[in-house]
Amino acid sequence: MHTYYLAVDIGASSGRHILGHLENGRMVLEEIYRFENGMANQDGKKLWEVDRIFTEIVNGMKRCKELNQIPVSMSIDTWAVDYVLLDEKDQILGDTYGYRDSRTTGMDEKVYERIPEADLYHKTGIQKQIFNTIYQLMAVKQSTPELLGKAKTFLMLPDYFQFLLTGNKVSEYTNGTSTQLVSPLLNQWDEALLDRLGYPKEMFLPLSLPGTVVGNLTEEMQKEVGYDLTVVLCASHDTASAVMAMPKEEGTGLYISSGTWSLMGTEVVDAICTEDSRKANFTNEGGYDYRFRYLKNIMGLWMIQSVRHELEDAYSFAELCEMAEACKEFPSRVDVNDDVFLAPDSMIQAIKDYCVDTDQQVPESVGELASVIYQSLAECYGRTVREIEENTHQEYDCIHIIGGGSNASYLNQLTANATRKKVLAGPGEATAIGNMMAQMIRSGELQSLSEARRCVLESFDIKEYKPI
Repeated sequence: MHTYYLAVDIGASSGRHILGHLENGRMVLEEIYRFENGMANQDGKKLWEVDRIFTEIVNGMKRCKELNQIPVSMSIDTWAVDYVLLDEKDQILGDTYGYRDSRTTGMDEKVYERIPEADLYHKTGIQKQIFNTIYQLMAVKQSTPELLGKAKTFLMLPDYFQFLLTGNKVSEYTNGTSTQLVSPLLNQWDEALLDRLGYPKEMFLPLSLPGTVVGNLTEEMQKEVGYDLTVVLCASHDTASAVMAMPKEEGTGLYISSGTWSLMGTEVVDAICTEDSRKANFTNEGGYDYRFRYLKNIMGLWMIQSVRHELEDAYSFAELCEMAEACKEFPSRVDVNDDVFLAPDSMIQAIKDYCVDTDQQVPESVGELASVIYQSLAECYGRTVREIEENTHQEYDCIHIIGGGSNASYLNQLTANATRKKVLAGPGEATAIGNMMAQMIRSGELQSLSEARRCVLESFDIKEYKPI
């Protein structure tokens, strides 16, 4: 009988339950459940349907019982920055907003009235993204301050779901850092900053590291799923879990956690909070065992996903890549990080408008649109590599592309060409693997992060691309 671990990996568009175990020193994964996810548009607001998501979490757990593969532990990871506020009866206050909602427009200036932008960066090391939790909470403070007055507990979404499973409230460190409210020196909430912003610090729980036990299932949950297990904190920001799975034992090197977003950076021991780093919009997000993920958020595959959906999913991603290659001489480029591409009504029109506004040739065919997106993304990677090397005073010989986007062979080759570095692509299930690594290290099946990374290298196929 194997010892099973359950990774619940929930992204902005889908969630998966993946069972894993070690067999002859290798990690073996099996996807046992999948569900659709996405922000619901309600009265002009982009909201998460947290009750439905939790129902899907439980449904996937029931699947383990049906398969007679009962995990000893489980953990949940999601995207970053989104949260719930709970009242004294542990009920959600107000709506659960998604990060693409427009309520944060102008909230950066409200924050900077209380603390200048440069000072904020030097205190937290987190890049400015208008959807960061710090700006979301300012939107609450401006529009519905009574909610902050009633709030007894602040929980990031993975922590909330694990509270529903166990009845225990625990706040996880890596996702906590994405709020832009955590000190990289103390590795805890910056209480002086919370006071300055007028956010009630009593609602923030102490931050705990991946590997911390949240608790066992409540009796009610045990009856519903048919068994008990231990809920353990993973690195619950999905990117933090993905970076854990970088198949390079010592953890040095560049990575791109590639999916809807591309998170490109390196792992460092100390946060880099310099002015040059701030101006280049780099972030220092918390990682496993208080490492820092020094990286830049890049729009990633969101743009091509949006174009594909707009075309009613008539083309596969492989077909889009073929059409992009056929139009590789098309000259126009866009800044993939421009806010106009964050949540446009039409991604196709946003790209065309950008080209008009910048006096470039306007893409008309599907292939031309795809070429603009892929080429622009690769060139952004190239610029980001140079910035990382300047700010860390190091040179890197290769880039690890991990996560679902590691399967995008066409983009991987463009990345090698644009960065002039070797690209090592895989594993594709990096986030679920990292989630499971934290559980396996906690249980003692793997002894350390280095051993776990060596296990990843030996367990999964890694594909190499060289610049041409």
